[in-house]
Amino acid sequence: MASPKILVQILITGTRILGKAVFEAGRQAVKNAKHSPQGALSSDAAGVGNANSGSMTDQLTRHHRMTLDEANLILNVKREDPMPQILKNYDHLFKANAPPPKPEKPPTGRQSSIPSHSHYLQSKVFRARERIEAEHKLLESAAVAESPATPPPLPPSEMPNGGKS
Repeated sequence: MASPKILVQILITGTRILGKAVFEAGRQAVKNAKHSPQGALSSDAAGVGNANSGSMTDQLTRHHRMTLDEANLILNVKREDPMPQILKNYDHLFKANAPPPKPEKPPTGRQSSIPSHSHYLQSKVFRARERIEAEHKLLESAAVAESPATPPPLPPSEMPNGGKS
């Protein structure tokens, strides 16, 4: 058996090693807390914190707290999909996460305590639709603003030659 002097020395050495490891782990934790990489998730939604330019798309992202890509992922659509397809997906997902209608007569027997709906998911689906609609309105208004203003056609009475060729 080892002498008590050796056991005390092993205990002291082990304590020092453990103390240094805990100290270094603490230092690394402080360093990690101070450093926040560009793509890291925080309490902010992913991508919303990066929407800091003055563009209208970034303003929509901050206002709706959701990027357009996130909204497309939630509704399972692509950017180029038409609005009727987006609304079809929205309707399906919204109804799928809605609470079931109340039964007319009281249930008999044992009921499942697992809910078959999610208010959270329903809310995310709704917010995704709002974000995509806002983007579509922005694109429509930009297209109207960029189109050259063409004067309305002249009535035949005001045309040269009286509207005759």
